[in-house]
Amino acid sequence: MLILSRKEAEKVYLGNDIVLTIIRVAGDKVRIGIEAPNNVRVLRNELQKHDEQKELPINLQVTRRAA
Repeated sequence: MLILSRKEAEKVYLGNDIVLTIIRVAGDKVRIGIEAPNNVRVLRNELQKHDEQKELPINLQVTRRAA
């Protein structure tokens, strides 16, 4: 596991297609923006566990903001 420290507005690149951006850090919560191709599945941990149990497709609506 790679552990990084990042400040707000800093980015982490995963390969050529995925960018994680730290949006906001407040107390014990961090908001993360994820830019990824539409074919990359992005699930929160609790949804992945639910998905594995029922094996139902879960489609998350991604809101894209204009730059």
